Amino acid sequence: MDDEPLRDSPDLTLGDLKKQDLYTLSVGDLEERIAALKAEIVRCEAALKDRGSSRSEAEKLFKM
Repeated sequence: MDDEPLRDSPDLTLGDLKKQDLYTLSVGDLEERIAALKAEIVRCEAALKDRGSSRSEAEKLFKM
């Protein structure tokens, strides 16, 4: 787990990424960026899946 404390609001770094001029990046930089973004997508999808299963468990509990 990261040692970084949780934030109250989402990190706006993605908003900053959209503003960056991609033509200033090398092919290697672009490939590294794509790999990092794909890894972040996988991480987000796993968090969504985990939340979905937690929600269904909570719904089962309250339906009793």
